[in-house]
Amino acid sequence: MSGASGTPYAAAVLRALLAAGESVDLVVSRASRLTLLDETGISFRDGHWQDDLREWLARGADGKPGTFDADIEGVRYWNAGDLAAGPSSGSYPTKGMLIVPASTACVAGVALGLSKDLLQRSASVTLKEGRKLVVAVRETPLGGQTLRHLVTLDDAGATVVPASPAFYAGATHIQDLVDFVAGRVLDAAGVEHRLYRRWKGELGGGAHPT
Repeated sequence: MSGASGTPYAAAVLRALLAAGESVDLVVSRASRLTLLDETGISFRDGHWQDDLREWLARGADGKPGTFDADIEGVRYWNAGDLAAGPSSGSYPTKGMLIVPASTACVAGVALGLSKDLLQRSASVTLKEGRKLVVAVRETPLGGQTLRHLVTLDDAGATVVPASPAFYAGATHIQDLVDFVAGRVLDAAGVEHRLYRRWKGELGGGAHPT
């Protein structure tokens, strides 16, 4: 997680990864802690990360607590300042990396190979090892510099997934829009899920009776 707005996207992706039986190495940037506090009121603390993570993942996109079951059995948490952490090395086995949401600062850092924290370092390692990197950028409008950075990431083999909800899946709640974006991130990563209704070539499938 980087510091862009969109913590519900990250929560939806995390829940779906765990539901699919995936193990997750979680890195929460310093800026994303501020965003999480602002958007949910939850302080993400290193010493209490399990309790804080459970509380966060149990909330719906509308902020309602207790919406979801939060089983975090498969999560291993790494402090963003720990450059000696497992994911900082190419010899640490992973299938790939998802940055959700990705701020423009994070995009720039990864595109330029700055490796200023564990999140950026892990992304650089993912690219150099030829593993899947999915970047869910959340910003609007996009300036020329950011667009160039995104092209650099695409050229390096990353998949750029703008956090752009669609409406053909018949969304009736904010959670549906969040789940669509989360589902597209997981599609790019090759992880099975049932977060949204897929297009079947039938017009009007997303309409609701009046």
